[in-house]
Amino acid sequence: MITGEIRKELKKLQDKGYREMQVTIIPTVDADSIIGVRTPALRQLAKEFAKREDISEFLSDLPHKFFEENQLHAFILSGMKDAESCIRLVDEFLPYVDNWATCDQMSPKVFKKHKQLLLEYVDKWIRSEHTYVKRFAIGMLMEHFLDEDFKTSYLTKVSKIRSEEYYVNMMIAWYFATALAKQYEDTLPFIEKQKLDKWTHNKSIQKAVESYRITPEQKEYLKTLKRKA
Repeated sequence: MITGEIRKELKKLQDKGYREMQVTIIPTVDADSIIGVRTPALRQLAKEFAKREDISEFLSDLPHKFFEENQLHAFILSGMKDAESCIRLVDEFLPYVDNWATCDQMSPKVFKKHKQLLLEYVDKWIRSEHTYVKRFAIGMLMEHFLDEDFKTSYLTKVSKIRSEEYYVNMMIAWYFATALAKQYEDTLPFIEKQKLDKWTHNKSIQKAVESYRITPEQKEYLKTLKRKA
């Protein structure tokens, strides 16, 4: 079975020191499931296995046992050329994603040329109760819809999300900080009118103020908008 082959290759690439670091920064994942393989090595392995005719066996073998298998899965999907197949497989995989790293590092290049198709799925994913399905949806809006395809309705969509999940709220804050950097005039009213919950509102301002893409004048004004009560 291809999954067995993949596990052998992953264990050959183990870096125990790197594993210890990963255990501390990815707390939602069982430490025993982390082998400890550096990202460049995983990306290279993904390129090699993506060429295999039996790779579909691995992609359908869910849930995976190891964190690195999830990472490998995400990188294989990120390199796919067929948009329809890619988004279908992403949709199937997302419910099994259990950490921010796999969620954030899965970024299929093919979506750049098929944004309308992506939007249809984003609308579905953003309504999910699954932490990382929702986080991925917000991430896709941040990555693909804050430039030439920007609409204020996307800001509204994200601003209406209310969650108790740290990893959802942090992504909302990241989204609004990036929106302030790219679409300041359209995004500012959402901060001025306090459209976000208090924690996410303040975190958005913090991350925006830390950004080199925000002017000193904008930063000073944003600081005055922090909520204390």
